[in-house]
Amino acid sequence: MFMSLSDTEPLPGTIQSSIASNILRVAVPTPLRKLFDYLPPENYSLELLPGQRVQIPFGATEQIGVIVEVTQESDHPFEKLKRVNVVLDIIPLFSKTLLELIHWASSYYQSSLGEVFDAAIPGWLRKGKNPEVLLKTSETAFLQKKKALVQEAQAQREKALVLNPEQHYAVHSVTQTIGGFQTFLLDGVTGSGKTEVYCQIIEQALQKSQQVLILVPEIGLTPQIVARLKARFNCPIAVLHSLLTEKQRFKAWLQAKEGLAPIVVGTRSAVFTPLKNPGVFIVDEEHDTSFKQQDGFRYSARDLIIRRGQLEQCPVVLGTATPSLETLLNVQLKRYQHLKLPVRAGNAELPTIQILDIRHKKLDEGLSAQLIHNIQEHLKDGNQVLLFLNRRGFSPVFMCFDCGWVKQCLRCDAKMTLHYRPKRLQCHHCEATCFIPKHCPACDAKNLNPLGVGTERLEAALQKHFANYKIVRLDRDTTRKKGALKEALETVQLGKADILLGTQMIAKGHHFPNVTLVAILDIDSALFSVDFRSMERMGQLITQVAGRAGRAEKSGHVILQTCHPEHYLIKTLLKKGFDSFAAEILNERKSASLPPYSYHILIRADAKKSDRALNFLNEVKKEANKLNKSNIQILGPTPAPMERRIGYYRAQLLFQSHQRGRLQRFMQQLVSEIGSHSLSRTVRWSMDVDPMDMY
Repeated sequence: MFMSLSDTEPLPGTIQSSIASNILRVAVPTPLRKLFDYLPPENYSLELLPGQRVQIPFGATEQIGVIVEVTQESDHPFEKLKRVNVVLDIIPLFSKTLLELIHWASSYYQSSLGEVFDAAIPGWLRKGKNPEVLLKTSETAFLQKKKALVQEAQAQREKALVLNPEQHYAVHSVTQTIGGFQTFLLDGVTGSGKTEVYCQIIEQALQKSQQVLILVPEIGLTPQIVARLKARFNCPIAVLHSLLTEKQRFKAWLQAKEGLAPIVVGTRSAVFTPLKNPGVFIVDEEHDTSFKQQDGFRYSARDLIIRRGQLEQCPVVLGTATPSLETLLNVQLKRYQHLKLPVRAGNAELPTIQILDIRHKKLDEGLSAQLIHNIQEHLKDGNQVLLFLNRRGFSPVFMCFDCGWVKQCLRCDAKMTLHYRPKRLQCHHCEATCFIPKHCPACDAKNLNPLGVGTERLEAALQKHFANYKIVRLDRDTTRKKGALKEALETVQLGKADILLGTQMIAKGHHFPNVTLVAILDIDSALFSVDFRSMERMGQLITQVAGRAGRAEKSGHVILQTCHPEHYLIKTLLKKGFDSFAAEILNERKSASLPPYSYHILIRADAKKSDRALNFLNEVKKEANKLNKSNIQILGPTPAPMERRIGYYRAQLLFQSHQRGRLQRFMQQLVSEIGSHSLSRTVRWSMDVDPMDMY
């Protein structure tokens, strides 16, 4: 446990004088890529170590920083250095291995150490709280008692399932490497029993008194996997995600650190969770872009857990039915071991997939007559139906049919979405809302109409056609309340709902045994996106959504509505499968020298005035051209695809190279030049290493 040191007694004078001459180099949670020098508190006598929190004077305020180095030298005069107010921890928060990971992350993602520590430390501790104060006496005693019980609590509650040969080989391959590092791609079709493979790997790790860290991409998947693990294992399970209170997250973090929770499950920020006895790291749905942080310290949790596996000497399992192209290339290069699960577990079979050409077809709020008929047939047989539409709200466009006026967001270059429950127009980028006008602001006509279909509008159409059936809609609007998502998923899994309608939150990981029909209503926009990753994501999404059908004894059927049934990638995906689809895209990326065959770093700039972001990036490009001795390709600067967002004008500058190390070294040089440039104080700028979103 950790102790506050504000009232510690001094040790003998020789130690005290030695510590008094120390200089502490402290990381502070700011974007400034530098450390700050401080002296220890007056009369402080205990050992000072990297990883301890300190409360420091910082400008006109106080900050909580982390000691990075204890040295005897400073670039500043000794007499001008301020003293630390309080050293908050006796024991560092992180092991030497995790400190090494944090340093690596700071260097690789071109972020300040303070920002990385800020992401790695629980909220309570970032506020300078004493951990003992957070836990009541009874809770502290309970945690201590649990220590003695953990070794006895490894027994299984449920028996392990019998594995097929491919599953057995996967479990054996991973477990024989426990105690060393190896990355595995567990590549299994939807419903192939990846979770059972995880469980049997976990079982063997627990038998060796080791901990397992499981990363999941979204909070919505956390209750499901935790419920499965609790049903299987009789041991404490620590859960970490953003919907928990700060105190709940701290207690889970502490259980993991003290070794009291043999199993730890969390979203991307859990990658830094300290473990007393790390054994295996698992990343479920490794392809999911939710593992990439999109603001602040922009790290990839999937990539960081692989680096952590190297440092901790633990195997890393990347599980998915639709591997990312980066992961597939690493398999080809023999960096990762490929474990295939080509068939569904038990007697379940893969669903049949039908392309439904909707050109020249009359649609009823996005529903073709053929699809309505198919839904009726499956419901009559007592089965469930899942409809996927990745667009929430009633309608994405609100238009005057007389003059063509469209309601635009005042702060973003985006159209406002029409919602009816409650009635409003809302921007899905900045969340601004306004009333629905009764007259056109441009021509005063009353001919205002919704254009396009969102989940809310589709739900209304389904209620009209299937009035006697229970419909559950799952999107961001219906799951805002705490527990709403879990309750809705349980309703479907218990067979109390007939039709499930939703966005991408229903696309992956969920097990709906009674769903026999899956319909994908609109994927055509991905075929013509400016984002070179859009086709990869489309293929993953179609495969994942289709995988919700026929997962038990009943056969499954998938209908894909499209206006482009002859598109070669759609045909490849549906006729030859995801492996062939991914191989096609990899060949295209290789020909175009795009990731994963090259490496990207993106500098973004935002400013209130339209020209400042571009002016700043033009100056950055001038500095970059002076430093560029390594044939780094510099593209731009250009306005962002959505130039104005939340009131800021945005621009970006892209750097590309075929050598990752060369690009990293170049950018480290450039960052120091940017920081000293006068224009850097007139904009907000950030660096995104291996960007997943160019928007």
